[in-house]
Amino acid sequence: MTTCEHPARPLHELSKGHPLPHHVFPVGQMLAILVVLGGSAPLAAAAPPPGPMELWSAYDPAAGDFREETTDGVYRRDSFISAPILGEDVRVFCVYAVRAGASHAPGLLNVHGWIGAASIDQDYVRDGWAVMSFDYCGKTGNRPHFTKYPAALQHGNMDRSVGPPVHSHRADGTSITDPRQSSDFIWYCIQRRVLTYLEKQREVDPSRLGAKGYSYGGTLMWNLGTDPRVKAIVAYFGIGWNEYYRSRQVWMYDGRTDHRPPSAGEAIFLASIAPEAHAPFITAATLWLNGSNDHHGGHERGIESFARFKPGVPWAYAIQARGHHDTDKIGQDAKPWLEKYVLGKDIAWPDHPRSALRLAADGVPEIVVTPDAPERVRRVECFYAIKEPCSFTRSWRDAASVRQGDSWVASTPVMNVDDYLFAYANITYDDTIVLSTPFNAAIPARLGAARATDKASDVITSDGYSAWTNVAELEGPRGIKAFRCTDNGRGSTTEQLHDQKWKAPEGAVLAFGFYCTEPQTILLSVDPHNRIAAEIEIPASDSWQEMSLPADRLLRRDTGQPLKDWAGVGMLRLQPKPGSDLTKILFANFRWVRPGE
Repeated sequence: MTTCEHPARPLHELSKGHPLPHHVFPVGQMLAILVVLGGSAPLAAAAPPPGPMELWSAYDPAAGDFREETTDGVYRRDSFISAPILGEDVRVFCVYAVRAGASHAPGLLNVHGWIGAASIDQDYVRDGWAVMSFDYCGKTGNRPHFTKYPAALQHGNMDRSVGPPVHSHRADGTSITDPRQSSDFIWYCIQRRVLTYLEKQREVDPSRLGAKGYSYGGTLMWNLGTDPRVKAIVAYFGIGWNEYYRSRQVWMYDGRTDHRPPSAGEAIFLASIAPEAHAPFITAATLWLNGSNDHHGGHERGIESFARFKPGVPWAYAIQARGHHDTDKIGQDAKPWLEKYVLGKDIAWPDHPRSALRLAADGVPEIVVTPDAPERVRRVECFYAIKEPCSFTRSWRDAASVRQGDSWVASTPVMNVDDYLFAYANITYDDTIVLSTPFNAAIPARLGAARATDKASDVITSDGYSAWTNVAELEGPRGIKAFRCTDNGRGSTTEQLHDQKWKAPEGAVLAFGFYCTEPQTILLSVDPHNRIAAEIEIPASDSWQEMSLPADRLLRRDTGQPLKDWAGVGMLRLQPKPGSDLTKILFANFRWVRPGE
């Protein structure tokens, strides 16, 4: 055997770190090199390297999942596609599912929320839709598959440790100078690119495309609704009015006239990128589902977006009372909406109900609700709140309604006729569709000779437990009315203390009853981020027990300083300590105990 044309380097050069030349040594020379480089091991101890067939015999090219499979009659495929954006190439991770063998299937784009992940809504796949989802979050945590942003577009990555995202201002606080500098622009481009990918699937009927987005995916829907290929969209939350209005606390009903104008970056964002800027150009039938206390913008501003729609473009909305990113009581609207406007099904969707605030004959404020198709109405639920200008911290009360002809009327008593009164209603129809009335706001004194008939109450739960999230009302031992949390992970929250009716008197102590047969540890906090909280041991007993908490039991997490007084608190939040189960505790009779009582 002879070597290649390049001469072998001396061994002393190899020992100095010079790279091996790109040729084959004779076997004898190779073994000699191995001995020199490997130390003093005897020549006979060195095993010969495997031959090509032996090397590849252990590799099975059929092992593993191609990420393309048919299971239980559903074809599924994971893939990456190219999305050219601003001269760069974004590699977008997509997930697709459809019934095996389907043809001319309606297409549905399913868009996740903030730092979410691509996911398939199997209910729609089972109903014959071809569903595509995609990741626009990018790298976060230990996800094996994610959209890959080039360095120039790294701010498209939602994880702030990787991005961070850019809206009206860059990470250094400077304003954007072009709307294409925002991360939202990148996400808008990605979703339209994926829509094109969806319509080109062999199973899809490109004339029947719809989309739905949750949370920030709902925010993206408003841009997608201007794409003429899309027949209908459903936006869960995300209606906009966040940039400047929420971030700068520019509330509609705070009475202020000194709010500073938007910055240069905010002005650009509001004109070109914000969801509300898209409203006049939307062509898709649009359904918005929201919670009255959701933090994604003020819902009263959101309703105003529909006044900007072009005539003839269908729209509807439903707002879940006391909803904190919850739509479990109104989410059933989504599928019939998409079926009506994408599939063309003959679904009798009612027109939106009308509502107004007025004074009753005795001067007490009331809301009047007039629904479309009153003969189909199954239930009318009226809600009202007072004073609080920030929509997501309002305490919404239930107001019992009485039918009067084709309208329903509910009394909304107030404590001060010079404070704002807010009210709206939800109408449930015989086919379970829920629609909300317009949002009403008025100062009773300006409606006429208004009377204040409501009074403060030291019993926080005097109107029941409907103001608490994720709870089931029930009757505990000895017939005591109580509530149990139904979601151990999310816990339960009430904004009731923002209402002057249940505001804590100065120096008062919070007291409540509980029933628990297994010891638990809970966290009681007064803010959504648990920055001011107390860890509370709930002992077990076969009888009802009582607990009283002075304000100084709650400590600030950053400084360790105690809460000075309950009087400034607007919310209560109950959560389990890890390892405990909040759902095993019955709570009752939350109340204020005044000093000296």
